[in-house]
Amino acid sequence: MEEGVRGVRRFNRTVTQRLGALNEEYLARGRPLGASRVLWEIGEDGTDVRVIRARLDLDSGYLSRLLRDLEAEHLVAVQPDPGDRRVRVVRLTEAGWAERGELDRRSDQLAWSLLACLDDGQRTRLIDAMAIVERLLTAGQVTIGIEDPTTAAARFCIRSYFSELDSRFDGGFDPGLSASTAPEELVEPAGLLLLAHLRGEPIGCGALRFHGAETADVKRMWVAAGARGLGVGRRILLELERLAREQGVIVLRLDTNGRLGEAINLYRSVGYHEVPAFNDEPYAHHWFEKRLAPTAR
Repeated sequence: MEEGVRGVRRFNRTVTQRLGALNEEYLARGRPLGASRVLWEIGEDGTDVRVIRARLDLDSGYLSRLLRDLEAEHLVAVQPDPGDRRVRVVRLTEAGWAERGELDRRSDQLAWSLLACLDDGQRTRLIDAMAIVERLLTAGQVTIGIEDPTTAAARFCIRSYFSELDSRFDGGFDPGLSASTAPEELVEPAGLLLLAHLRGEPIGCGALRFHGAETADVKRMWVAAGARGLGVGRRILLELERLAREQGVIVLRLDTNGRLGEAINLYRSVGYHEVPAFNDEPYAHHWFEKRLAPTAR
């Protein structure tokens, strides 16, 4: 592990120097990298300041200073949201759009400078390695925790889960025909809901419903399409198992549809085995079960 830490630090030093992140004026535009990064996060219709803070994981005081500096340059305007004046929205001005275009041009030049001195094989290896590093670093930014099922983020995940089932199941999916998992059933002691977030945005969910003292069902397993390949589903499932063990659960069960091949592969890969049907879920083709090792004391 110590050698790994030293390797990460060497990598950080090389990358920050090569990309010019150490310079006070990033890309020779008179401002630090952080301020330019904020400009890139602002959408066409403006962006909630809280969203930018979450995406970039910035201290609120530091972000406020960056925004004040950008306002002083007449590149952005920060105003209350007309629909909720407690929310501040930042928008690019005409000069801000022009500046972001120039930043894009200079960023392309910087990227080309990283590749120009390499031969074709080296370029391919570097680009492939960057993709791997990006994916692994992104995976490390995912947070998972228990969420109130009535929050906007929780409702978004459940709606997305239903929508995906409807698009993938033969004949679609009607939540009214499926076994009930109402919000109150996903709050302890009846159950719980886990949400995964990436840069402040909800990207996945999974739930437990407890049955007696020793049995629980895994429900509502979903990961956003853009977050797949990061191991989020596996992490959610393993965290559900950990929380179930803490509650004294010995057996975890779940049912799934035959169209969800990747989910079936995940369940099997972490030790779930197929069992006879234990419910009358109309959309289920497969039923699985796993005995949990007791929590070490």
